[in-house]
Amino acid sequence: MTIRKEQEYLLQQANLRLLKRGAIDRREFLTRTVAAGLGLAGVAAVARGGGIGTAFAQDRPLTPTFYQWIEDLHPGIPTVNGEFPGINYQIAPVEGFGIERFVAEAKDQKSTWDVYVGQTPFVEMSAMAAAGVIEPWDDYIPKDVRDDIIESIGEENLIDGKMYGWPFLLDVIGTGWHSGITEQAGLPDEAPATWDVYLERAKAVVDSGAAPFGATFDSHGWRSLVPFTHSMNPDVYKNHLFDFTSDAAIEALMLMKKIMAYANPDILLEGATDGGVNGTPDEVAFAAQRVGYYNKYFNAPLRMAQNWDEPSQLHLGPLPKFANGAGSTVFWTTGSALFKYGQNKEKAAEYIQALTYDRQIWKDSIVGTPSGHPGQLPPYKSIYAEWDANPPDWMPPFVSLVRAQLENAKAIENDIFGLQQFVIGKPIWETYLKGEESDPKVAMQKVMEAVQAEINRGK
Repeated sequence: MTIRKEQEYLLQQANLRLLKRGAIDRREFLTRTVAAGLGLAGVAAVARGGGIGTAFAQDRPLTPTFYQWIEDLHPGIPTVNGEFPGINYQIAPVEGFGIERFVAEAKDQKSTWDVYVGQTPFVEMSAMAAAGVIEPWDDYIPKDVRDDIIESIGEENLIDGKMYGWPFLLDVIGTGWHSGITEQAGLPDEAPATWDVYLERAKAVVDSGAAPFGATFDSHGWRSLVPFTHSMNPDVYKNHLFDFTSDAAIEALMLMKKIMAYANPDILLEGATDGGVNGTPDEVAFAAQRVGYYNKYFNAPLRMAQNWDEPSQLHLGPLPKFANGAGSTVFWTTGSALFKYGQNKEKAAEYIQALTYDRQIWKDSIVGTPSGHPGQLPPYKSIYAEWDANPPDWMPPFVSLVRAQLENAKAIENDIFGLQQFVIGKPIWETYLKGEESDPKVAMQKVMEAVQAEINRGK
């Protein structure tokens, strides 16, 4: 009898350890307990602590981690943290933070953190899901919250119908212009409706002497090629990868070269910070008030105009479209990933809901703060409805513009190569932009071949 009880105890403890590590879920724990004839004694012991999940959450407090730039953008985060006593709030370390660490920890069925705020769906979400690092939010996000997410944003965060990202911040690529420059050039104070009109106005800026450059864009990776493509046709994905050889993509590449005739000559150079991604030549030119029209995600011209003598001369509008084009653009979100082996999943969901619905968070995000730039917007229908019904006195006009773009904008589709395909392709399609390759179709075919070769190496 004593031996039997010892065996029961050891088996019970083994199952508890598996549950604690996340190797089995609560349902599996109950199944194993009953199947082994252990009764519900073990379950009761855990339940007395307030439920299985809650009991183990006591071993470690809720532990979220954020990128520094997100904290800088939101001085109100400590107020939200105050709603969660004992929270172990962390900033992601500069070194050793990334998918490699997440995968290594997951192999040992553990995670340093419960939730990671900073995930971009097409950048890393597919890879983390495939590696078993994160799990869907579906079992933890309340249905009313799920239903409140703008439809296109909800779709962006799905993999095989499961929501692996809980969206937080969003941005959209559109058009900004310096109204002082365009007025001097004799141009109307409105966004160009088509790319043909856009090019005509860019030329007029240069010809009039209103500014040395008529237009500029961010040439880094996907940032112009994809939205320009979407403005003609957003249905350019095959097996979730961008079709560089599509007519729309080739037209977009040709458009980039046409704009370059009126742009700052350093437009193809890498940026000054963050591995060339930020501090790009387009930002420098627009911040220096040397260019009329500018295409990038909206927070970029908003940031650049803060350096102007008259920031109110920044005007914003949608992305132009090709004649008879779809008129779409690109949006994306930065959101939260739920670590598979985190210890506080229910509490993590409560925390992300509190964070993403906090009104001070959104005022800071939209208007900007001394530590963060303006221009990031919420993903929820109800918040926009609230603002429409009773507009806050601090609300800038670009909010309604960005919201309207989400009706026809499309996210880059999720794939393990979602970002990498553009990293591989950029130096190849730039041979056309630099004049080294005369045929854009040839350049884009080489891009497709290079991406496929890298995919094949990974099989």
